[in-house]
Amino acid sequence: MFERLAKSGQEFAEQTKEHIAEYADAGLRTLVIAYREIDEQEYVEFNEQFTEAKNLVSADREEMIEEVAGKIERDLILLGATAVEDKLQNGVPECIDKLAQAGIKIWVLTGDKMETAINIGFACSLLRQGMKQIVINPETPENKALEKSDDKSAAAAAFKASVLQQIAEGKRLLSSSTKNSEAVALIVDGKSLTYALEDDVKDNFLELAIGCASVICCRSSPKQKALVTRLVKSKTGSTTLAIGDGANDVGMLQEADIGVGISGVEGMQAVMSSDIAIAQFRFLERLLLVHGHWCYRRISSMICYFFYKNIAFGFTIFFYEIYASFSGQAVYNDWFLSLYNVFFTSLPVIALGVFDQDVSSRLCLKFPPLYQEGIQNVLFSWLRILAWLFNGVLSATIIFFFCIRAMQHQAFRKGGEVVGLEILGATMYTCVVWVVNCQMALSISYFTYIQHLFIWGGIVFWYIFLIAYGAIDPDISTSAYQVFIEACAPSGSYWLLTLLVLIASLLPYFAYSAIQMRFFPLYHQMIQWIRSDGQTDDPEYCHIVRQRSLSHTTVGYTARFEAKSKSSKERARDH
Repeated sequence: MFERLAKSGQEFAEQTKEHIAEYADAGLRTLVIAYREIDEQEYVEFNEQFTEAKNLVSADREEMIEEVAGKIERDLILLGATAVEDKLQNGVPECIDKLAQAGIKIWVLTGDKMETAINIGFACSLLRQGMKQIVINPETPENKALEKSDDKSAAAAAFKASVLQQIAEGKRLLSSSTKNSEAVALIVDGKSLTYALEDDVKDNFLELAIGCASVICCRSSPKQKALVTRLVKSKTGSTTLAIGDGANDVGMLQEADIGVGISGVEGMQAVMSSDIAIAQFRFLERLLLVHGHWCYRRISSMICYFFYKNIAFGFTIFFYEIYASFSGQAVYNDWFLSLYNVFFTSLPVIALGVFDQDVSSRLCLKFPPLYQEGIQNVLFSWLRILAWLFNGVLSATIIFFFCIRAMQHQAFRKGGEVVGLEILGATMYTCVVWVVNCQMALSISYFTYIQHLFIWGGIVFWYIFLIAYGAIDPDISTSAYQVFIEACAPSGSYWLLTLLVLIASLLPYFAYSAIQMRFFPLYHQMIQWIRSDGQTDDPEYCHIVRQRSLSHTTVGYTARFEAKSKSSKERARDH
């Protein structure tokens, strides 16, 4: 606003700036008010141009609107400034602390003055006493003098040079602080951000910002908020989440991978432009730490299991083709092949993807570092995917060779006849259905009635289907005609073989899970361990589990408490 004042309208400019600084130091949100009288002709021309700019559908729509608005927002006469108290919502510092423990990098993009933004940073524990701060603010006396002159290009060049110099100094400070394991905060004002987001500067700016524990961009316009979000998303490849409650946050919400709008007193524009709407900022804690973790685990487990069950089924067919010298003869009935993924094994996977919970919601909130498993992609890494693929091949190998070796030369009927292809196929298929469904039962951490129904119901439905399908005319049921009633069910070897194959196929996974849980537990498994031992309320056990966090917490009141404790211990050691 001060840049848009007329020379004759700056009578109270210095006094107003002093008042604004006092308000900002007190944590108040400030508003500068100025006016200009315009005639009707000027307004009509402005309104036509402004309406035309708003109706544009091109990429430069926002730039055109700003350009038209800039023509009328000039030569203003200063009236004064106001200040209002805008308290933090309940639970904001606690929520930010837990998000920081979860390994989430937190940036504040605000339109507030720098002093107000810094006060908010301290209130949220994004900043703390003794924390090194890199402040990028190009408003030196020399630059201010150049700005008042008519040479705008020289002023812009001086501002940009100042920003580049401060970024370079900040990177040197950051490198020295990293060696000493000290947290650094970056604070940037809107004018500096204008030059920091230029093509030849933004990479250096981003490198500096990523290395800092917390970043606060103050006096940011809505466009700058969106550009910063785009820069982080495109250059780092990280998943970005933006949260805001006002119309000036709309661009940022739409630019981020996930936009979360807060419904409140500032209208519904943010909510209407977001992917998810919440009523208060503190609800973000449960949205991410509970539902975010559950969703990541469910989807990753579901995809890995899909690979497993189809490889376990497909490789039995492949092994039989090798055994039959690639004759083209299918080991399973056509309807067995068609219905495997439709009825017998699909519903348990859906139940896993909807209902499974490795850790309760209470423990998810109590141990925020659990969320880091998703950030580090622990549960969906290539190693884990390949392990499930190997498990599928191993299960298929055990099923096929157990069935072949057990039935190839063994008398199956009272007359001494060995099994035919139809009996071998039904037996192998039974083993596959049992193994993949029981593997699902071993993988699930949280059973509900629906999961029991889908897992054991899928196995029961296979026997019902085999009986019903085998009772149909042999022209339709072909090789499955009466195969269960007349051949498989009366034979004790069929049931014994199914049991032996089931145990042999699940034993490797069971042994691996037991060894991993005992000697190399993942973070969620440690929490499951102390839950089963009833130690979730023991402070010592909880502290040990939190110390196994995958990344160190640098902001939040937990980090502030740890830093204070560390400095107290160092002072005591020195004395």
